[in-house]
This record gives sequence, C-alpha cells and structure tokens, in this order.
Amino acid sequence: MQSLYTNPEKYPHKRERQLREAVLLTFCDPMPAECERLQNVSSRRWQSLLTWLDTSGMALYFLDRLTQLGRRDLLPPTVLERLQQNLLDSTERTSSMIAESTAIHRSFQEAGLSYAALKGFSLWPVSVPKPELRSQLDLDFLIAAGSAAEARQILEARGYRLKAISGKSWEFKSGTLGKASLKNLYKPTLHRTVELHLEMSDREPDSLLARTETLYFDGIVMPVLHRVDLFLGQGMHLYKHVCGEFWRTAHLIEFRRHVMARYDDRVFWQELRWLAEGNLRAQVGLGVIVLLISNTMGDFAPEELTCWTADALPVRIRLWVERYGRQSVFVSHPGSKLYLVLQQELERAGLTAKRSLKGALLPSRLPPAIAHASANETVSARLVRYRRQANFILFRLRFHLVQGIRYVWESNRWQQYVNGRDAG
Repeated sequence: MQSLYTNPEKYPHKRERQLREAVLLTFCDPMPAECERLQNVSSRRWQSLLTWLDTSGMALYFLDRLTQLGRRDLLPPTVLERLQQNLLDSTERTSSMIAESTAIHRSFQEAGLSYAALKGFSLWPVSVPKPELRSQLDLDFLIAAGSAAEARQILEARGYRLKAISGKSWEFKSGTLGKASLKNLYKPTLHRTVELHLEMSDREPDSLLARTETLYFDGIVMPVLHRVDLFLGQGMHLYKHVCGEFWRTAHLIEFRRHVMARYDDRVFWQELRWLAEGNLRAQVGLGVIVLLISNTMGDFAPEELTCWTADALPVRIRLWVERYGRQSVFVSHPGSKLYLVLQQELERAGLTAKRSLKGALLPSRLPPAIAHASANETVSARLVRYRRQANFILFRLRFHLVQGIRYVWESNRWQQYVNGRDAG
C-alpha cells in the first residue's frame, strides 16, 4: 500500500496530525509503515492522543485492532493499562444498555407496536463486530406515529420522561446525569436516553417499517431496517455529522467495514442505487463519505458504489473533500466551522441547508444546560452548577469567535483557490 501522507508541513500541529493518521491507518491491510510513528511517542503526546481517541470514539477500536495485529507493543504500558480498564468499564456499561434495550424491545413487542431499532445495536455484526467497542450513548427506535403514544406510556412506566420534541423525534431521559467528563465516558451509568423517531405511515410502499428485517441479538429477535435502508441510513447519518462542527472518526471505520463486508454483493449495490435514484442528497452524501475515506485510508469501495457517488460529485464539492477532508477527520473537539465552506458548495449544487450561514456563525441561543438542579439542592451546589454553566458558555463563545474568524479567512482563500482552478 502506498503512503497516504501528504506533506505534513502543510498542517498545523503536524505531529499530532501524523499520530492520529497513524492510528486510523492501523485499520488498513496490510498496516502501512506510517503506523510505526506510534513508537517512541512522548508521554505528553500520548496524553493528547488519548484525548482525541476518547472524543473520536476510536479508543477501544484501536485497542482491539492492535490486539488483532499482535502489535500491543506500540502502546506504552500505562496507555495499555488505561485502555484495558476502559474496555472493562465499557463492557459493563454495554451489558447494562443491552439489558435495557432488550426490556424495551420485549415491551414494544408484547404491545404489538410497529417499530424497528435504529443505529446502535442494529449495526452489529456487519459494522460493529463487538458492541462494547462502540461509544453508544442512547437507544434509538423508529416507530409508527400510531404507536407513539403507547410507546411513550411504556417508556414512562420504565421511569423515562419526555424531555424534548424536535420535529418527528421525541427524546426521553431517565436517571440523574452525572458530571460529564472523559474520565467517566466508559463507566456504567444509571442515566438513560431513548429517542423515538416517528414515521407517519407504516403501510405506504416507501415506508421503512413496511420492509423491516429481523436480527437475533442477545437472546431477542430485534426488528431492524432492511439491509439497504440500514446502509443508506448509516451513510446519511455520517454525512449529516460531516456537515457539522465535530463528529466521531470511528464512524468512518464502521461505514468502511460495512462497505467492505458487502463488496462483492452486486445485488445489494444495485438495490442501493435503485433506492437512491433521483435522491440528490443521498448521491452526494454517500459520495462525500466514500471520497473522504478513500482519500484518508485508500481505495476501499466497489465501482458499483463509486461510479454514481464519489465519481459523480460536483467538482467544487470534490475539491472541498480533497482540501479540507483530512482536517475534518482529525480535528480536535470542539471542531471547526470549515464545514460551512462545504455547505455553500452544497447549496450551489442544489442542496439547501437546514441552518443559515448567519445562524451557524452567530447562534441566537445560549448553549443547552450541562448540569441540572437536583432535589434539595444546596446553595453551594447551585453556585457550582452556575459556575460550570458559565464556564461552558464562555467556552462555546470562544469557539464561535475563533472559528468564525478562521472561517472568514478560509472562505476568502477558498474562493481564490476555486476561482484560480476555474480560470486554469
């Protein structure tokens, strides 16, 4: 496999970027020579890399991959110990989530509801071979609008409360949300989140619920989306996040694994193309993701997929992936606003954005609360909560200011770049 690196001098924090690329490239076969850069890394750089591994969802996938390759020697003993403890915690946390998921499935099925699992455990085993490796924070269900009221009653009987409604999505929460931190990311928690995504009719020919399949998972028969709907939904979910400030790099690994598992299934790719025919957003969205992975990890997708997605992308959108794609993959939390350059090119191609450029640059609302009042809250606890929220508001304000300025700078450079190419 040829080197996938461009000149690292072009990037800020080039050493951090190289190490993150080395992590991602361990998932290629054979593992390229660039991955040896993970040897002899200083403790300070490992701490920075671990933070990125946590926020990108890559940490446990990376540990599992090195274990498969017999290359745990790339990890310092303290890092290996830390990741192994994370895996133990995540295994316990995932077991608890699976038990909760199973209980909800049984209740929905006993009530005869029309529904299907979305994302999460439905990605097993094609995209996610081991559920405990995936960073999963909630349970998602697609449900017929006619079953939504009864589903709500079932969830409320289990201690959930409806916290928010956004369009056709209902968000339920139960338990007390502890202090959010990377230290607690993998640990079991009593806090639960369930999202119901309503489908207005489950009897129409184009209804997702009219063509579900079943998956035997952990002792229960679980209704899931048809395999083509599942793949398209996974790709479009990832595309939606790429068109945002920050997203988990681990989603690339999961999508790439899905494509490679179906590589020789021509019937599958024909069904997918038929399903996406006439859907510009699906064609462009899948194209952006396929090209992004190809540019980062090398070619991986069959021609039956690339010929109408990545190969058919509008020139300016392709240029964005080539110019900013790697930065999008390896950016640190909380991300950047370079996706707004892509948003402008998507609008040029006929795909309208859900959020205006002005609204993305200068939000009109304060960020959501990160801590909530508890019963019998003391004055000192309230002051601590207020301080945490104030610090979070300042953190987000700084992000918007810094990244807004960077966007203006890059937007001008982008126009010069594409105008120069057009003139050439």
